[in-house]
Amino acid sequence: MSGALGTSLSGRAAITGIGATEFSKDSGRSELRLAAEAVKAAIADAGLTPHDVDGLVTFTQDNNHEAAVAREVGIPSLSFFSRVNYGGGAACGTVLHAAMAVATGVAKHVVCYRAFNERSGQRYGQVQTGLGAVPTSGGVDYGWSYPFGLSTPAGWVAMIAQRYLHAYGATSEDFGRISVIDRKHAATNPKAFFYGKPISLADHQSSRWIVEPLHLLDCCQESDGGVAFVVSAAERAADLAQPPVIVRAAAQGMGRDQYTMTSYYRDGLTGLPEMGLVADQLWRQSRLAPEDMDVAVLYDHFTPFVLIQLEELGFCPRGEARNFIADGALELDGKLPLNPHGGQLGEAYIHGMNGIAEGVRQVRRQAVNQVPDVEHVLVTAGTGVPTSGLVLGAA
Repeated sequence: MSGALGTSLSGRAAITGIGATEFSKDSGRSELRLAAEAVKAAIADAGLTPHDVDGLVTFTQDNNHEAAVAREVGIPSLSFFSRVNYGGGAACGTVLHAAMAVATGVAKHVVCYRAFNERSGQRYGQVQTGLGAVPTSGGVDYGWSYPFGLSTPAGWVAMIAQRYLHAYGATSEDFGRISVIDRKHAATNPKAFFYGKPISLADHQSSRWIVEPLHLLDCCQESDGGVAFVVSAAERAADLAQPPVIVRAAAQGMGRDQYTMTSYYRDGLTGLPEMGLVADQLWRQSRLAPEDMDVAVLYDHFTPFVLIQLEELGFCPRGEARNFIADGALELDGKLPLNPHGGQLGEAYIHGMNGIAEGVRQVRRQAVNQVPDVEHVLVTAGTGVPTSGLVLGAA
């Protein structure tokens, strides 16, 4: 989304309700029930009823069909429904789809949701031996990596992380600083799985290798849970129960020579061009810049990609993220507070949707680890895949 169309969307939609289940390693209930609980909570938070909702958006990977969620929640009919592909890269894209629907009058109130038993059920971090053999374009793509032992997300990211270390002189400790700050923030968030459990850089360095140069504490959690939020037309938002959080910008991006986390045929191998494309759109749509962001909620499934995101988003030059994050820059009172909820490393891994919810809380001034005087929050979705991002702001 670019040009005049992207600019015209800015400010025309708002997130008006958020809801979530608890985050656990064994929910003890179906994914459909998790989705219904989160959706109901988001609708209630907005001061709406299921009869007010006429749209649903989720991920292509979500197992909870829109028709089933509508039945379980009591939504009588839908005039809009959509799904976004590419795993965690879809998170902010769900808001983009919903915002376009409400801004154009296709729907009035659209609920975005994601729910799964990702720890007690299907674990995305494990080897899935059939991926490289399916007769699809995805099977062809995975055929370039699976036969050589690159068969997990950690392995795919490790290739780029190793090159990044070599090219820029960064170290494993630089990655570890992301883990430490996320766990520090999670430790004071009662809803975080790692509440009360901060770590030190020494803990990070002594954690076992998963795939060099990634330690265990460079890798996000596997979580059970659900998150949902309501997106409404901006003119409707002021009359609802919560302070509206305006969508200042929403964008998706797919880079040149894009594969699903194995884009190894690009020059350099140290960047995330699709996030750079998203960044260009976000700053153009919102008419804001990196220095205007009061909080950054960056997708942290693997720590190296947080550093690369800081560079792609324009917070620092290429290879300089390790210097940018020094001296407390990511602390709650730093120049760019990072993931005050604890991120996916500390709070939960709900494919980035819990990060969007935290962005909303920060703008509402309702967060547990509230950053003072928040006006604008940057939120990003999954990296290494076609991705998406948001700039959220106060009304």
